[in-house]
Amino acid sequence: MMTKIEGALTPVPRLRLYVERHQDENWFVHVGHVANRGRWKIEPHTHPEYGQLIFVREGRGVITLEGTSVPFVGPCALLLPTECVHGLDYEVDQDRWVVTIEVSYLAQINAKLQEFTQLWAGPRIIPLSYTPEVERESYQLIRRLEQEMLSNSVGRSAALEALLTMLLLTLIRAMPSGQFEHESANPANVRQAERFRDLVNQHYGKNLRLQEYASMMAISVSQLRAACASALGQSPTKLIHSRIVTEAKRSLIFSDLPVEQIAFRLGFDDAAYFTRFFRREVGQTPSQFRTTAKN
Repeated sequence: MMTKIEGALTPVPRLRLYVERHQDENWFVHVGHVANRGRWKIEPHTHPEYGQLIFVREGRGVITLEGTSVPFVGPCALLLPTECVHGLDYEVDQDRWVVTIEVSYLAQINAKLQEFTQLWAGPRIIPLSYTPEVERESYQLIRRLEQEMLSNSVGRSAALEALLTMLLLTLIRAMPSGQFEHESANPANVRQAERFRDLVNQHYGKNLRLQEYASMMAISVSQLRAACASALGQSPTKLIHSRIVTEAKRSLIFSDLPVEQIAFRLGFDDAAYFTRFFRREVGQTPSQFRTTAKN
């Protein structure tokens, strides 16, 4: 069951998942099976406390990602990171499995391999119709995840971690070559880059300088730049700008706030400068983007 929570800068619903469990039991991975007959739709929302992998075995629909509608056809995997704004419109009969991963545990898994961090860097649709062996293996791993989740066997936590790791590796190996082109990063760089991304998500509306982020991480600006280049393949400034643009787009699509107010909420003292920044990054002014998106 999901419920709405407060706290977003933009009026996109933020949902929390409640999982039935014993009072003293913590959950970090949950697997659910859904089989629908006919159309089923959920409006755009975010999951601030967990990421999701939706394994669609049959059916088709449209997923809305940050205001853009993208069709999908099963078999496929829909990968939805934390805070990704998405809506789902399942158009025909569906058979799907939903793997929900608590955010701190997802970070722990991602730290194991640079490709995991890159896999969850943004929402993805991974088609599986051309790789039936990957579809079969993914399905078997998800079923085993479900069985292990419901068991009280010795080593349950270790088994869940191993199965989830193998599931993500299976999906990565199914993706076209060249998706992850950056050189392998050492674990320290991956951890620093993830820490920086977390800080950006917390403070993107405060117009902080790189030195301030580096100070919070107790590293130098040059170390921060090196970690982001190695682990994420982009500069820390680009990552900050991308996060600001994402939140600006959300405000323009999902609210009727004036552009000036959106600019101030994102740390810009000058709305004209915000407009120039947005046009440089997106290719349209905020007003043009809002009109195009809402039409």
